[in-house]
Amino acid sequence: MTTSFTKPLLWLSIIILISSVWSPLSAQNAPDANPQNNTLHDTAHQKDLLDVYKSWFKLPPQSKNPHPENKVYFTLNPLANVPTSSGNALVTSTTANIYLGPQSTTFLSTATFAPYFNFNKRFGLPLRSNIWLKDNAWNIQGDIRFLVYPQYTWGLGTSHTDQEKEWVNYKYIRFYQAVLKRVEAHLFIGLGYDLDYHFNIGSDTGVNLIKFTGYPYGLYGNSLSSGITFNLLYDTRNRNIYPFPGTFLNIVYRQNPGFLGNVHPWQSIFVDVRKYLQLNTSAKPNQQNILAFWSFLWLNSNTGTPYLDLPSTGWDEYNRSARGFDQNRYRGNALYYFETEYRRDITNNGLFGLVLFSNINTVSGSGTMFLSWHPAGGTGLRIKFSKASNTNFAIDYAFSKGYRTVLFNFSEAF
Repeated sequence: MTTSFTKPLLWLSIIILISSVWSPLSAQNAPDANPQNNTLHDTAHQKDLLDVYKSWFKLPPQSKNPHPENKVYFTLNPLANVPTSSGNALVTSTTANIYLGPQSTTFLSTATFAPYFNFNKRFGLPLRSNIWLKDNAWNIQGDIRFLVYPQYTWGLGTSHTDQEKEWVNYKYIRFYQAVLKRVEAHLFIGLGYDLDYHFNIGSDTGVNLIKFTGYPYGLYGNSLSSGITFNLLYDTRNRNIYPFPGTFLNIVYRQNPGFLGNVHPWQSIFVDVRKYLQLNTSAKPNQQNILAFWSFLWLNSNTGTPYLDLPSTGWDEYNRSARGFDQNRYRGNALYYFETEYRRDITNNGLFGLVLFSNINTVSGSGTMFLSWHPAGGTGLRIKFSKASNTNFAIDYAFSKGYRTVLFNFSEAF
């Protein structure tokens, strides 16, 4: 079994990514007994869509909830977005948010169910959850999906042009579960189990997908990836829906041994770093004026990973990366991604805001890692849906060379 990753240079990139947050880590004061969230902003002078609705229909104000941690906040989005590689989709997304402990010491727990279908025979039932127990003592992460998911593929690296693509049919079951325990303020470690099962893989056109992609594993019939994960999470942000200034570091090492059913044992590592900077701190306390950075490195060992489990654009945890690209456009044994976004309120009451973003990626395959970069950019409008849970309705226009798309979501891309 080969355990080395594709290039030593990629390990250097991991060190660079981790070092980018090492200063904030080392600069923290001695750990508190409980990780404290930053002071929550006073929302008395902020407005959301519910306030607008109340003012239009002259509804009386609700009495203040003395126990906000017991309240469940629901959001229903009939225009939620899914990756667009097979055309427009009809989506309904329902999200439940609740505090399972005091808001000052406990992150907001979320569960999202977003069934969708489109007219190219794509269908999906995804259920994602991120649960924070009282005082952030434990974090329980879940991602369960059943997908009928035909989509285009372009092979590895930059071996094919935008027009040289092939249609791949498959069905997909994902079962990811991880449990992490807080060991220091803001620092969590834990274990998980990841299952990726693709079946009925093939091409309607009869093209030889192995020949087209130049990759021999997991392109016909069924493919199974079953692995144990080792997880490390460091998070100083005080919100995980609309993050305020802070640092986020997530490292997931996955081992897929033969005794768990893998035909070819393989391993991977995913390093995710995010940083949020408050600009013009002397401005009004409720005014959002944030510069956000997101970078991740995703590496697979070169030991027969099934094709559909290789690192690929748009296949991060929440399918939010690579705005401006067709999902699956670039794939390889290694993927590096970087994105910057500027976020600002455009009304004093926080009801409307805007974002400007750009991203870039590079993948291995056909000798292109760190030599061929693929940029994209865009802009977006934000409408405050709920000031209580700080949830925005997001409309983004994203583009890259030869591709344009409009995206709808609740919460931010990262």
